[in-house]
Amino acid sequence: MFCPFCGNEDTMVKDSRSTEDGTAIRRRRVCTKCNERFTTLERVQTRELLVLKRSGQRVPFEKEKLIRSIDLATRKRPISAEQIDQIANKLEKQFVDSGENVITSESIGKTTMELLKDIDKVAYVRFASVYSDFKNVKDFAEILQTMEHHDK
Repeated sequence: MFCPFCGNEDTMVKDSRSTEDGTAIRRRRVCTKCNERFTTLERVQTRELLVLKRSGQRVPFEKEKLIRSIDLATRKRPISAEQIDQIANKLEKQFVDSGENVITSESIGKTTMELLKDIDKVAYVRFASVYSDFKNVKDFAEILQTMEHHDK
């Protein structure tokens, strides 16, 4: 592993532990040349997932893109970056476990919305407003009405 500070290729692992969700190993490393410390994450490489967009285009699944959209929906909500990462990991695992190599952007959006609905209602509405491309206040009213029926 190359040192991100000086480029030295000789680094030592000082500590290893599994992440909370068990999907990766976090390694604390130190450079033998400059003594700087840094952290690396080691993950299992899964088969490549493709996303089928509404336009018909197929693009590689990017978990970082999913994290950004969840982060936008949960901004100023009591949800930590670690929780967002766990949500994204859970969703990615669900997509991989489905056995499908191609997942529609629609199913990604719907699955994300369903997960957010159980975690934070405000984040759910925010995500839904972007995913469903709300055009006016009536669209918000309809989804809020649906949530009220769901809660009963």
